Amino acid sequence: MIVMTKKKFVFLIIFTFLTSLTACQTVSKKIDEKTMEEERELSKWLNKSESELKIVYGQPDKIEFLESRNRNYIYIDEKFKIKCERKFEINPKNTIIGFSSKNCF
Repeated sequence: MIVMTKKKFVFLIIFTFLTSLTACQTVSKKIDEKTMEEERELSKWLNKSESELKIVYGQPDKIEFLESRNRNYIYIDEKFKIKCERKFEINPKNTIIGFSSKNCF
């Protein structure tokens, strides 16, 4: 029978807690890095034309028409049951003026 002293038990609990805390920070850091990378890539589309966007991404999955006469082209992708949604805002001159991304890492 293994007898564990109180000091060893406390040490084991603290060690387990610190290990799991470090693992969570690592995952969070990787998600933040991927999010920043996604934002850098999408920002390259600013001031480019709608036709260039369609050449690379194809036809949008949805189009939202805004009150400002702009429209959002929405592209949806799914990896590992996680739905990634990218929106590009396009003005009446067919120029990309904004973007957003959700769950794309």
